[in-house]
Amino acid sequence: MTRQVQIERLGHKGDGIAPGPLYVPGTLPGERVEGILDGEVLAAPRILSPSPDRVAPPCRHARTCGGCQLQHASDSFVETWKTEVLRRALEAQGLPAPITGCETSPPHSRRRAVFSARRLKKGALAGFHRKRSDEIVAVPDCRVVTPRIAGALPLVEALAVAGASRKTEISVTVTDSLSGLDVAVSGGKPIDTALRQELATLVEAHDLARLSWGDETLTRKPPFQRFGTADVVPPPGAFLQATAPGEAALVAGVLEALEGAGQVADLFSGCGTFALPLAGRAAVHAVEGARPMLAALDRGWRKAQGLKQVTTETRDLFRNPLLPDELARFDGVVLDPPRAGAEAQVQALARAGVPRIAYVSCNPVTYARDVACLARSGYRLEWVRVVDQFRWSAHVELVSCLSRED
Repeated sequence: MTRQVQIERLGHKGDGIAPGPLYVPGTLPGERVEGILDGEVLAAPRILSPSPDRVAPPCRHARTCGGCQLQHASDSFVETWKTEVLRRALEAQGLPAPITGCETSPPHSRRRAVFSARRLKKGALAGFHRKRSDEIVAVPDCRVVTPRIAGALPLVEALAVAGASRKTEISVTVTDSLSGLDVAVSGGKPIDTALRQELATLVEAHDLARLSWGDETLTRKPPFQRFGTADVVPPPGAFLQATAPGEAALVAGVLEALEGAGQVADLFSGCGTFALPLAGRAAVHAVEGARPMLAALDRGWRKAQGLKQVTTETRDLFRNPLLPDELARFDGVVLDPPRAGAEAQVQALARAGVPRIAYVSCNPVTYARDVACLARSGYRLEWVRVVDQFRWSAHVELVSCLSRED
């Protein structure tokens, strides 16, 4: 059944929403569209009256690839929309929204991508999934990732030919490091002598820094990432901020929020994205649930020059948060939790009364929930800034500063 609808707003996944609600991908508020009704989705929409914010997608893969949701929208529209997503999340909790801007990473800056690949009768296919599908779409001209990662698609296909089943796909995480590409493969067949030799040949042929196949790693040169003045070798496939400009904006925000703090706890510290830059001016206690990431942080700190003391603690902060008496010695805290937020840790922070908190988040809804808890205990949200590392996507990240009103 064909239907015409008026798009009222965008949903949190970037789809247009019409009365019903009906979800209409690839549309913008104010547009009149016609499409085929498929449950709650208006498929194959035809734009009858375009929004003035509509632009031609800059990437030729935009219509098929599922990696981007908002290439049809102007940069100014996306910036305003992401800012409003954050504003609405805060206002839903009865909080002020002192938003101080949005910093967007440029094209070709994503330094980490997870490709899917499948072995075919002849060769292999590598890329991202098609929109709302398990089908893989080749993306040789992707405008999101760095040129070095975009150029790695032939390598990803070669890895699929070497060690993927034709029945299942492999997942290949490609990270752009200071030493070259750092590649981690999951879902491949068990490694044996023949596969090990073939992988070693690929490492040499493609000048890789490191290749990890399951639990086995072949390293030609350490794949360094620089955090502050420290060079760190993250574990294979470890979390990394999506772009270097985005990371720089987040680090600058954290340093601004904790100006003057001398004893800092970095909670959910990862490999030291914030802990090591902070160590240039404060003693830091880094807490993280993954021991290999803390080991990488510690090695980087020990080899760096001129940093203050950095201690580490492996701890599940969801089940075992730092308690108020443990937090008492700190005058600043960094929080950078996963999308679920840090509810248990925030409740302990609310009781502890640490003077300043730098909260970094990738989910405005759980962030606003946590800030509301802190506000009830006397914290004030001084400022919050959108940092858009995931250009053309519906993903919203932020950095913020909270202080005790007393």
